Amino acid sequence: MDLKLLEKQKTSIKVEIVHPDETLIYPLVTALLKDEDVADAQYVTGHPQLDKPVLFVKTKKGEAQAALTRAAQGLSDRYRETKGLLEKAFAP
Repeated sequence: MDLKLLEKQKTSIKVEIVHPDETLIYPLVTALLKDEDVADAQYVTGHPQLDKPVLFVKTKKGEAQAALTRAAQGLSDRYRETKGLLEKAFAP
């Protein structure tokens, strides 16, 4: 999965996602929508053969890039914690 910045303003960011991994994108959008500083987060796929998917984030306050970074870090922490729990549960 590769990201290409299409547009960046203080309260909004638009990122093209090349070879997206929906297993990551949908939890990221969900985490963004739970952020009280985020006004809107959309993942638009468009036509599967003609368009590349785009992630759009708009904030009520603060920078959109910071909100995206917070959401990604939160997911990373959650997955790391889950991995630790699984390793502990299945340890001999």
